Amino acid sequence: MAPLIVAHPASAQSLAFKQAVAEAAAQDRDIAAFYKEIGYKPIWTSAARGDKKRREAFLAALGNASAHGLPLDLYRPDEISTAMRAARTDRQRGALEVELSRVFLDYARDVQTGILTPARVDEGLVREVPMRPRKATLAAFHKSSAKGFLKALPPKSPEYARLMKEKMRFEKLIGRGGWGDKVAAKSLKPGASNNSVLQLRNRLIAMGYLSRTPTNSYDNAMVAAVKAFQSDHGLLNDGVAGANTMEAINTTASTRLSQIVVAMERERWINMPLGKRHIWVNLTDFHARIVDNGKITFQTRSVVGANIAERRTPEFSDVMDHMVINPTWNVPRSIATKEYLPLLKEDPFAVSNLNIIDVRGQIVSRAEMDFAEYDETNFPYDLKEPPSQGNALGLVKFMFPNRYNIYLHDTPAKQLFGREKRAFSHGCVRLNDPFDFAYQLLAKQERDPQGFFKATLATRTESFVTLKEPVPVHLVYRTAFTQAKGNIQFRGDVYGRDLKIWRALSNAGVVLSSVRG
Repeated sequence: MAPLIVAHPASAQSLAFKQAVAEAAAQDRDIAAFYKEIGYKPIWTSAARGDKKRREAFLAALGNASAHGLPLDLYRPDEISTAMRAARTDRQRGALEVELSRVFLDYARDVQTGILTPARVDEGLVREVPMRPRKATLAAFHKSSAKGFLKALPPKSPEYARLMKEKMRFEKLIGRGGWGDKVAAKSLKPGASNNSVLQLRNRLIAMGYLSRTPTNSYDNAMVAAVKAFQSDHGLLNDGVAGANTMEAINTTASTRLSQIVVAMERERWINMPLGKRHIWVNLTDFHARIVDNGKITFQTRSVVGANIAERRTPEFSDVMDHMVINPTWNVPRSIATKEYLPLLKEDPFAVSNLNIIDVRGQIVSRAEMDFAEYDETNFPYDLKEPPSQGNALGLVKFMFPNRYNIYLHDTPAKQLFGREKRAFSHGCVRLNDPFDFAYQLLAKQERDPQGFFKATLATRTESFVTLKEPVPVHLVYRTAFTQAKGNIQFRGDVYGRDLKIWRALSNAGVVLSSVRG
């Protein structure tokens, strides 16, 4: 590369250079404040060794942007290199100085906390991204080792590192042609022997689930391979290539790569300390997990919000500070007016498990009421279900108070946990093993967590139990995620959110690449 033409140290301090910096930075409050603080001195464009290292490290980072699933064209590294060689006057150098800082801040934000603003992509993406102050970022970069600072910007989580490796692996896979022909069958059962079975065999071999074999029948080895594939894709583990399994098997490597890139963007959105102990609820995986020091110490199946407007479980992080044993269900107004009021209009004694509460907090007698005079706008009552075995919340709920009125809880509808896809609730997350979940949480503060819980439960009265050490809760949505050991995991796009994110990333300039060889 031709040498960069930069200012002589004395020239860099010229009035023309400083004026150019001030003018170029005037439209960006953070950059303007930074340069004012350092006396409009250069951090990029002088002949000083520190500036030279800063330029070189930054251009190298930009050249590697696509490894992070970022849009390389957005940062224009070739144009920046050309501009560096072309800048000869103090005014040109001053303008270039500010432009480099502006591109740096764009890149830093993108690689650290994501390209997209979640809420602009989907209304269910209510996550608050931990954005870093721009001026402070620029000041810290100025005072730090450029190479080390840039290296520290992306998430340092093991998950992000593993996703980057999977991204590279899939790019090489696509460069070699992917997994070959799709299986031309809607479903296949063990014992079958036809051309579609050969296609299934070849695809399982290409995916790494089956050793090379000349078999042309759906034999035991293929059943075992299908079971392993199903486990890695959250499917019913029966060894039968039914419709859902076949759809997953025929998903292209390019689609899987796009899921990985989306997962990397999502990981940047949550680039913050998750908590030594935290609760991780992956909506697409239909599981809730307790994680201690990076290791899963408990997990249970979950049911999440149905794929219907107003029922989809939102994505956000909060802090669980208490649980309620023998909870009362305070029916959300939307459910009370849209689902129960029509039933009460037909029969005032319908949903008899619910108490009707007036503004004074008193239970109202149904016998004297005419529900026909009310609608969604003027219904003046609250509906509450007292503690009981059949309560909609079950016998315990876990609270992380939030404006979305979302929490984790027990449920009497246990049969739903046997389903492959478990999106049925009004938005809250139901747990298959809520008692064991409670024991695990209480173990930090009770010598006999089971005994404490059961004794409290036996009172049959609503009891609030404070967690002495509140636990961060992260409601996430990952259709691609890794494991410390084992294959990458893929799940279905339950609410279609990842498709929206991928489209937004594509519009921002992110492209899928392949590596030949």
